[in-house]
Amino acid sequence: MTRLTERLGRLVVGLFLYGFTMAMMVESTLGLDPWDVFHEGVATQVPLTFGQVVIVTGAVVLLLWIPLKQVPGIGTVLNVIIIGLAADFGIALIDQPDNIWLRGLLLVGGVVGNGFAGALYIGAQLGPGPRDGLWLGLVRRTGRSVRFWRTTIEVTVLAVGFLLGGTVGVGTVLYALTIGPIVQFFLPLTHVDVSAGKLSQPVPD
Repeated sequence: MTRLTERLGRLVVGLFLYGFTMAMMVESTLGLDPWDVFHEGVATQVPLTFGQVVIVTGAVVLLLWIPLKQVPGIGTVLNVIIIGLAADFGIALIDQPDNIWLRGLLLVGGVVGNGFAGALYIGAQLGPGPRDGLWLGLVRRTGRSVRFWRTTIEVTVLAVGFLLGGTVGVGTVLYALTIGPIVQFFLPLTHVDVSAGKLSQPVPD
C-alpha cells in the first residue's frame, strides 16, 4: 500500500465517520455544533434532507474560496460529498432513543467520535474542509486572527440556524468546550508527516 493510498484511506474513513457522528448528535436531540444547527435549521425550511443540506452548504462555501484565492485539495472536494451522505446514512440507521440517558450516551459518543474523525481526516493532510478553508482564507486575506474569524462565522451560522429551527442545547455547549481538546488528543495518533515521507506520531505546533 502506497503512502498516498493510505492517506486517502484515512481521509475517506475519517470523513465517513465524521458524517455518521453528526447523525448521532442529531438523533440525540440534545444540541448540535454551530454549523449543524445551521444545517438542521435549513433542512426544516426546504425540501432537502439534513445530509443534502450539508452537501449544498459545503459546495456554496467552497465557491466563496474563489475570491479568497484558496486552493482546494482532494480532501476538500471529498469532504463536500462524503460527510453529507454519511450523515443521511446515520440518520436513517439510528433510531432516536426515548431514554434521556441513552440520548446522552449518543451525544457523548457523537462528540468524541466526531473529534477522532476530524483528527483522522485532518491528519491525512489532503486539504481542509470547505468551512475551515473559509476562515483560513479570511485570516490570510485580512490579517485578522483565527479566533476572530472562526468565532464570527460560527456565531453567525449558529444564530441563523437557531432562528430557522435548528437544535441548540447542552450538546452545543459540550461540543464547543470539548471538540478542540478531543481533536488535539487524537491528532498525534493520526497525523501524517508528509515531509518525512512516513506516518508520524508528533504533531507540529
